[in-house]
Amino acid sequence: MLFVEYPPCSTCKKAKKWLDEHGLAYTDRHIKDDNPTFEELRDWHERSGLPLKKFFNTSGMLYKSMELKNKLPLMTVEEQLRLLATDGMLVKRPVLVAGSTVLVGFREAEWSAALEGGQL
Repeated sequence: MLFVEYPPCSTCKKAKKWLDEHGLAYTDRHIKDDNPTFEELRDWHERSGLPLKKFFNTSGMLYKSMELKNKLPLMTVEEQLRLLATDGMLVKRPVLVAGSTVLVGFREAEWSAALEGGQL
């Protein structure tokens, strides 16, 4: 299982604590030091079944300073994925990749359901 995080992020800390409390083993990856690649993001997006906008850190300073709220609707999926691959701070976190399951952001109920469903 791959856990992609930004260590100072409070949501990432909660998610990591949740994983540890449930005894789930994972490989930790710092999103700023080791940004997801275009290929990884494309794969994760496809496996997640989520709209691509869910992969953007819409509350982040970089997202806001780039005025992406207005620009994303005009971009193709490929252009959006390439943009996400340029800077880990654009990516919503944490990202948990476990087999065919990809979870973006931490919502305890969603992560618990994935655990109970045997996806984690």
